[in-house]
Amino acid sequence: VQLQASGGGLVQPGGSLRLSCATSGFTFDDSTISWFRQAPGKERQGISCISGRDESTRYADSVKGRFTISRDNAKNTVTLQMNSLEPEDTAVYYCARGCTVVAGKIELYGIKDWGKGTLVTVSS
Repeated sequence: VQLQASGGGLVQPGGSLRLSCATSGFTFDDSTISWFRQAPGKERQGISCISGRDESTRYADSVKGRFTISRDNAKNTVTLQMNSLEPEDTAVYYCARGCTVVAGKIELYGIKDWGKGTLVTVSS
C-alpha cells in the first residue's frame, strides 16, 4: 500500500494550492481517503475525507468553505484544492486511507495507512 502527497509549497496569504495524493496497492474505488495536517508543535488534525463510491465528503470547520476534496477513481488519486489560505494553514499535509468521524470531528484512529507528507507554508 502506498500513498504519496504532493503539491505543497510556499504561498502568500489569500493564495491557493492544489495538493494531490497518488495511491496504489489497494482497491481505491472502495476506499475512503482523508487529509490530515500537522503544524509545528501541534497535534495532527483531520481536515477532510471523501468516501469511495458515493464520494460523500467531510470537512473540519477550520477549512470548510475554503478547501475542496475530490477524487479520480480512474487515476487512483485524491485532490485537495485549498483556497483563501491563511498563515494558520501552515503545516505538513498527509493523505491517509480511512476516515473515522465522531461528533463531526475527523479522528486519527481508524486510519489504515499513512502517506508521506507535503509541506505547505503560508507566509508573506
